[in-house]
Amino acid sequence: MAIVATSIQAFAAPKNNSKFGGVQVGTITYSFRSMPDQSLPAYLDYIVNAGISSVELMGGTVENYLGIPGSSDAVRQWRTGLSMDKYKEVKKMFAKRGVKINVLKLGEANWSDEEIDYAFKACKAVGAQGISMEISEKTAKRMAPFAEKHKLFVILHNHGQPGDPNFSFDRVLAISPWMRLNFDAGHYYGATGDNPCNLIKRLHDKIVTIHMKDKTGPKDTPKDQNQVWGQGGTPVKEILQLLQKEKWKIECDIELEYSIPQGSDAVKEVAKCVAYCREALSN
Repeated sequence: MAIVATSIQAFAAPKNNSKFGGVQVGTITYSFRSMPDQSLPAYLDYIVNAGISSVELMGGTVENYLGIPGSSDAVRQWRTGLSMDKYKEVKKMFAKRGVKINVLKLGEANWSDEEIDYAFKACKAVGAQGISMEISEKTAKRMAPFAEKHKLFVILHNHGQPGDPNFSFDRVLAISPWMRLNFDAGHYYGATGDNPCNLIKRLHDKIVTIHMKDKTGPKDTPKDQNQVWGQGGTPVKEILQLLQKEKWKIECDIELEYSIPQGSDAVKEVAKCVAYCREALSN
């Protein structure tokens, strides 16, 4: 039996490595929202089949897998009573397939204190750098004491806010040393038309991850629209090559937002984006 087990292990499929030219390429599980099976094990299959070895994991998928109740009245009690061993098992499940959970998208500023503590404990249990949520000064102020308590980052994601002249990344980041950015380069370009590389150069030490997508700019027709990679104006290759050149430890997470062509699916399209990144980083 030992010989058989050894033979099976020897021929086991090699684990993915989506770190190219020193730049870690991952994805957010949101990319697979159009796939028919929305269970956590199915998501893990999608990630592996797309050739990915690191992920921003959306918390709703995990909580559903762990049995969150349908009644909103029972949710707080379920969260605060859940053993973190459950999340440790999720970490093991992903690690067994060669996938690291880099960021956990779990928690909201309007949660109770106990639930926010739960989100950070879950983050630590899965081995992530921090929890991600939408950027705002209000959110940063609410989350800062918890981030400092748990010694984990709050990783703030932008949509079109940078297009507002009153918005400031610096003002939000100044609220706590535990604030970091999940910088969405596509949304930034779509809202401002500015080259995201300029902001990355200035704030690189505050950026944990970059959401990668290709969009048109605010003055294009159509404006601020998702495009197949290479067909929009977002300098995706330039961003990747900047990180490679500077050796900044910033993960680039594919966020599939463009319309999936007929005959394809989200897994195939994410795999195409992985190939796009690999080619850009091989030059």
